[in-house]
Amino acid sequence: MQQFTVAPILTTERLTLRPQRRSDFDLLVELYTTDRSRFVGGYRSRAEVWRDFMNSAGHWPILGMGGWAIDISATGQCIGEVAICQPPEYPEIEIGWVLFDGFEGKGFAFEAATAARDWARDTLRATSLVSYIDPDNAPSIKLAQRLGGQLDKAAATPNGDACLVFRYW
Repeated sequence: MQQFTVAPILTTERLTLRPQRRSDFDLLVELYTTDRSRFVGGYRSRAEVWRDFMNSAGHWPILGMGGWAIDISATGQCIGEVAICQPPEYPEIEIGWVLFDGFEGKGFAFEAATAARDWARDTLRATSLVSYIDPDNAPSIKLAQRLGGQLDKAAATPNGDACLVFRYW
């Protein structure tokens, strides 16, 4: 397996998945101080967002996986993030995603998550991947199913949280 110290750049038809930058942090602070954060851990202080942001970026040199910022290739505008990660409380490697306000419903999350999922299978050589999803998060449930995820009712969840686990492969 190839070891990565920073996120490799992945490209799709419309998107570039790239290493995170300092400027992405402010976009995440904006997300986590609104109701949009309800399905991704809820409201967080700047310090908590910083810790999570550094955790995502710090996965790369230690674990060879982590988070990517999602840019629209044509404009360079950052529209969200996607990650392949396994913090200590996660029983398995997860693929997760979040888009910033105004970018839903355009297929961006599917396009980015497909690229990240395929990278995890082909490059990371992950034999299984899961998504931990809030049961009330209908758009993410639909996306997980579209990505080929199957509900795994027997799978362990982070910290025993009441979430759905969708398994890929």
